Amino acid sequence: MLDFDLSADIQALRSTFADIKSVVDVDALTAEIARLSEAAGVPDLWDDPEKAQKVTSALSHRQSELARISGIERRLDDLEVMVELANEMDDEDAAEEARHELAELEDVIGQLEVQTLLDGEYDERPAVVTIRAGAGGVDASDFAEMLLRMYLRWAEQHKYPVTIMDSSYAEEAGIKSATFEVDAPYAFGTLSVEAGTHRLVRMSPFNSAGKRQTSFAAVEVIPLLDEAVEVEIPESDLRVDVFRSSGPGGQSVNTTDSAVRLTHLPTGTVVSMQNEKSQIQNRAAAMRVLQSRLLILQKEQEAAIKKDLAGVITASWGDQMRSYVLAPYQMVKDLRTDYEVNNPSAVFDGDLDGFIAAGIKWRKRPTGTGD
Repeated sequence: MLDFDLSADIQALRSTFADIKSVVDVDALTAEIARLSEAAGVPDLWDDPEKAQKVTSALSHRQSELARISGIERRLDDLEVMVELANEMDDEDAAEEARHELAELEDVIGQLEVQTLLDGEYDERPAVVTIRAGAGGVDASDFAEMLLRMYLRWAEQHKYPVTIMDSSYAEEAGIKSATFEVDAPYAFGTLSVEAGTHRLVRMSPFNSAGKRQTSFAAVEVIPLLDEAVEVEIPESDLRVDVFRSSGPGGQSVNTTDSAVRLTHLPTGTVVSMQNEKSQIQNRAAAMRVLQSRLLILQKEQEAAIKKDLAGVITASWGDQMRSYVLAPYQMVKDLRTDYEVNNPSAVFDGDLDGFIAAGIKWRKRPTGTGD
């Protein structure tokens, strides 16, 4: 007779889930959905497409959040029924299915628990991620492209919409830099722990002697703010350059000079954009990113916190936050949290959730806030 019991495990999950629900505040979330639904139902909503997009996007995000909470609650109830049926039918296959569901729920609730720690001012915003090759020559530009692929695979696995906003290809291999947007709830809070200098150690495929090479790349993460942000940029503070979009090998992508580079003269901040087909669209997108960067810079200066949010990243020795070692052994280790795995291939294929969760928890420690 099968004696199958998961009651202690299920009770532990229910206790964690109850704590999460109290932080999320389901009643407030439901009220917010009702408010946004009413706003989305206004007949003339789409007379202002930008406002309509914001309302419908916010509504969709809140509905997804509530659906996730409700779905977990149902799955916990169903899991208890699965355990009862497995015992009643003396069915080991049904018991194994229940164990599998328990493991999945532990993972889902664990991820949601981490998300409840994301309570910073901009944590719920979409993220703009910029990757730049650092010290290490052609290996560094190749490493930068490896990191770009890693983050794109991670976003794809989570079904997060991604837009490549700008990219600059290196002459021999890889990229000099790339900027992309991740448009998902809490994308900034989630990815902000990835900001810093990343270090790669491997046998260089670009070295004929096959020597071990160390290279660096910098990752910057900023929140993408609403267009009506508090930062006003006078035209006199801007230099606008227009150029032709290009792909690998310098091949022309667009037939017109539609790419735009904005330089904020007082701070030297530069933003390039070439994703859109028209110069006007690229300028608008670049301006939005520039405003986001300047607002972060402004808040850093006001608070006198040098590495708050996007931070200052040098991409060289002595500043790395994560090491990817491919030779003489295989390991990826976060130097802040000590979280590590021995499968770099999986990490470069987008398996980043463990590193991100460890980073968010580390940042929330009372004794260490991520400085």
